[in-house]
Amino acid sequence: MVLIALLQTITIPAISPIIQGVGLQVFDVYQRIHPRPYEAAPVRILDIDDETIRRYGQWPWPRTDMARLTLAMGEAGAAAIAFDIVYSEVDRTSPRALASRYEQSDPAAAKLLRELPDNDAQFAQVLGATPSVMGFFLTSGTKQQQARPKAGLAISGTPPSSAPSFSNAVLPIAQLLEPAAGLGSLSIEPDADSIIRRAPLIARQGDQFLPSLSLEAMRVAFQTNSALIKTTDGSGEGAAAGDVVAVRVGDVEVPTNESGEMWMHYTRPVPERIVPAWMVLSGALSPDVLQKTFEGHIVFIGTSAIGLRDLRSTPVNERELGVMVHAQAAEQMILGKYLNRPDWAIGLERTLILVLGLGLVLLLPRIGAKWGAVLVIVALAALFLGSWYAFVQQRYLLNPTWPALAMIFAYLIGTVLVYYREEKQRAYIHNAFDRYLSPELVRRIADDPSQLELGGEEREMTVMFCDIRSFSRISESLSANAIIRFLIAFLTPMTDILIGRRGTIDKYIGDAILAFWNAPLDDPDQYENAALGALEMVGKLAELNRTMPLQDAEPWPGDVKIGIGLNAGPCCVGNMGSQQRLSYSLIGDTVNLASRIEGLTKYYGVEIAIGSALHEKIPHFATVPLDLVRVVGRDRPEEVHVLLGDQTLAATERFQAFAKGHAEMRAAYMQRQWADADRLRLHWLDEARHFSLGKLYSIYEDRIAAYRERDPGPDWDLVYSATEK
Repeated sequence: MVLIALLQTITIPAISPIIQGVGLQVFDVYQRIHPRPYEAAPVRILDIDDETIRRYGQWPWPRTDMARLTLAMGEAGAAAIAFDIVYSEVDRTSPRALASRYEQSDPAAAKLLRELPDNDAQFAQVLGATPSVMGFFLTSGTKQQQARPKAGLAISGTPPSSAPSFSNAVLPIAQLLEPAAGLGSLSIEPDADSIIRRAPLIARQGDQFLPSLSLEAMRVAFQTNSALIKTTDGSGEGAAAGDVVAVRVGDVEVPTNESGEMWMHYTRPVPERIVPAWMVLSGALSPDVLQKTFEGHIVFIGTSAIGLRDLRSTPVNERELGVMVHAQAAEQMILGKYLNRPDWAIGLERTLILVLGLGLVLLLPRIGAKWGAVLVIVALAALFLGSWYAFVQQRYLLNPTWPALAMIFAYLIGTVLVYYREEKQRAYIHNAFDRYLSPELVRRIADDPSQLELGGEEREMTVMFCDIRSFSRISESLSANAIIRFLIAFLTPMTDILIGRRGTIDKYIGDAILAFWNAPLDDPDQYENAALGALEMVGKLAELNRTMPLQDAEPWPGDVKIGIGLNAGPCCVGNMGSQQRLSYSLIGDTVNLASRIEGLTKYYGVEIAIGSALHEKIPHFATVPLDLVRVVGRDRPEEVHVLLGDQTLAATERFQAFAKGHAEMRAAYMQRQWADADRLRLHWLDEARHFSLGKLYSIYEDRIAAYRERDPGPDWDLVYSATEK
């Protein structure tokens, strides 16, 4: 513990950037192996590529060309037109700019030029007529300009202090900024290794919060008047006040980190996302194709031309267009496909550091260096596979490097310092307890010695009692040695079945077996396993009754019968007994009722009876109700059912017909319609005998006859009160 504390307080600050960098590279590997599958989304990139420059001349273009391009997008029905370009200076090719050059040499020409339409004015007119979003840069230089958002950024909670902060803004000229519908930041700061893994959705300049280009394009496309920044104390989450948890625009809520950055999940290059600008300017695309391509889309205008190329590094592409980050951010917001580093991730990773590191330190004395190494390898594989699974299935970013480092460090230090003492102590524990407990319980005690304490836990469990019928008579016919050999021949295959069905043998009580499911290990299929185990035991006994009398090696007292009672419900399970001797067992009303249900099997002449709680858990098995019974020692009545078979039998037409007829007979019986009940009993008697329910129908025959002769009266509660356990 001291070593881990030193690691946290001294070593971690020194190596934290390195380990964090390794974690980010792990996430990069995940993205390269499993990039976001491209899905058609209403987002396009209009690319001013090399061919466009070749056709229309060097950059910067006259703003009239940009006006034509923008107008074409607007007429095609684009929902938003976002510029990954900052028009921070007037157009030098504008007639008015050129006029100043001819003021002295050719005043007449200068006058004519001043009378021509201004390029920036024409571009501004188009911007005002289209859903355009201008871009600007944020810098940390001396403040010269203050950016003002086109729409409000509301804040739910404490204003975020961790959002990227800048002091200056490089804005478009006022003539173009004024008519635009939106204004968004183009500034994206990469990580220390120059890779862009997160796209900021908000930024701060002084006290002013500003949207990114992608967020502003979404707002304009959705035609909303504002976006909302949700911080921890405004969203009801328990983290530090002022950390951003999400940004909302329209009906889209985007999860972010505490700085308001969205984790990017990039796709591989997709040609259909990009349209070269020359195809629009030249008319190569017909109006119908333009409308089909851009209508309802957010269009990001950027450039890939040599000399103008705005290249960025991403986890999936070392040379990616800068505008691609904005476009893919908008895609993810529209599709709702986010990478998310949830707010509990750091807590989970720190917990894993402590649990795995300290757990390994505590386990090494008990499991030894060799198995400790195996455990470390398995745990490391589980960490990275779990992180990978979380990425692929949930799009969570869980960093496995810190817990992995903690495990390796704990293993190395622990092995070097305490190898001999811990090996000796582990051997002592196993040698001492292997004599008294099952291997599974020994393993649990070695993992956690505190389990030697008295006490237990409450769990939802399934309990079985199995008893041999007329065992006293069988004992009279066999010698003591023969009885033991018979029980071994009977109990061994029954135990194999129960263990094969993940049951735990509590104890053997002479000829009886007490078993249970869902402890000490969880069994999500406990109800089915218990029911199938009981059916297999009945089937195995039938096989033994056929084969055992034919051999002479072991005694077998003729046709052996058993009764099995099953019940489900809460039980207390754990180490029961005294300070001197412990037994892993269970207690509770569920256990007592299972015992009473087993006792009823003889009265009703069935092999397997189950309680109502278990019956509700296995509706697909072949069951029919036996009776409503008040067992000995229990006031509340219980509806007891007979288990006749598995899902295969339950699906047969014969069983379904009988089950329906049996239900009709019992309904008539419970409604005191004695004649109808007796008629239905006689009608289904042969089928009842086919399903080994002849004795049950004889019981109903006697009851109906008695009640027809003497009505049970208005206080009859339909309950049969058992007189024997």
